[in-house]
Amino acid sequence: MSSFVALIRRSYNALYPPVSPATGSPVRFGILGAANISPIALISPARNHPETVVYAVASRDNKKGTAFRKKHGIAKVYSGPTGYQQLLDDPEVDAVYIPLPNGLHFEWTMKALAAGKHVLLEKPSANTAAETRQMFELAENKGLVLLEAVHYRFHPAIARVQAILDSGELGPIKSISANMTLCKGVVKEGDIRLDYRLGGGALMDMGCTCSHPAFIFVVVLLMHSGLAYTVSVIRLLARSAPTSVITATSTIYPSPSSTDQLVDLSTKATLSFPNDMSATLYCDFTQPWRGPFKLIPSMPDLKLTVRCENGQVEMNNFVLPTFYHWIRVRTKDSGQGEVKERVENAYKFGDGTKGERWWTTYRYQMEAFVDRIKGRAPKTWVNKEDSVENLEWVEKIYEKAGLGSRPQSQYVSSSLTPTSTSRGQTSSTPTAAGD
Repeated sequence: MSSFVALIRRSYNALYPPVSPATGSPVRFGILGAANISPIALISPARNHPETVVYAVASRDNKKGTAFRKKHGIAKVYSGPTGYQQLLDDPEVDAVYIPLPNGLHFEWTMKALAAGKHVLLEKPSANTAAETRQMFELAENKGLVLLEAVHYRFHPAIARVQAILDSGELGPIKSISANMTLCKGVVKEGDIRLDYRLGGGALMDMGCTCSHPAFIFVVVLLMHSGLAYTVSVIRLLARSAPTSVITATSTIYPSPSSTDQLVDLSTKATLSFPNDMSATLYCDFTQPWRGPFKLIPSMPDLKLTVRCENGQVEMNNFVLPTFYHWIRVRTKDSGQGEVKERVENAYKFGDGTKGERWWTTYRYQMEAFVDRIKGRAPKTWVNKEDSVENLEWVEKIYEKAGLGSRPQSQYVSSSLTPTSTSRGQTSSTPTAAGD
């Protein structure tokens, strides 16, 4: 009973965190696009951080932007076809959060950095590794902070799994598996996640459009960037990059459009690593409904398993551990063959690092982002090399599956030198659906 009460309390505070009045010189955020993920990923964490304020939002749809501003108590709204650029030109904006479709990440991150803004960028960082590298190079040249929002990395739970593996109690890693699946029907016909031009696919980006905050947290965040999550967590726990993609197969979106037929509804892949280690990943948003008359949706599968020479560690719900998770450790006694098992959880860091049990992955991420802007050393960080390498392997998996990389942006930044880009000309930005 006490654990159930703790779950309810933790979930409520995660969705509706206490407000911390801004003090000193807060980081003033602008949001590009009135996206459904923004309240959970940015607005709630910012309200609870004493050094942040969500100051402005831009939307191409004036009605939607105005409603979003009023609902979330945001001071300014920019709208219309020039709304995004007007927000970037606002000298009161210090940092920009970009939750736009994947295919728009490169253009608007480059424009935000060119305008002198720090950028918190939703994952995956871009459609290609080459674009990601260019964005980070521009951030470095301008002395700005650019962070790909791989939010689960900042939570104590995944850090605890790392610590168990690093302790050596389980011995060398032999294999890793990571799954992210949801039931069929969450991504509906016409969803931007099925648009090849905008970087769609189960491996690249998953999402939904329900507006209830609890549903957003349990579904939108589960589906957002499926392959980016699974490749990332495998690389993190392996402490290494893969050496090759052994196999990769995909179920394709049955679209009349020839390009949208390159969008995957599910993908399975097997990767090889140094020291005879292997890894498998599975991303799918077409899991069947179950029970009599198929009325019961399949539960999300968000599990990772690391098998080692002397045992294994499993973690359930590595993406949304604030609400509920468990870490199960099984060790083998080499002498008697006895298997010992223990179950743990980790809602706070054990070293006294700032945090509360109800802090979401995004709240821990906000702490790190602000620390970096303020010149403090964050406990966890996702650097340029990590973001670039992750997309390199996403692209290699797509190549192995016969789908190829997602299309490069046609935007050419004036901040790029002629040798740093192969793009020929500027093209108009596609409309961000739902904005």
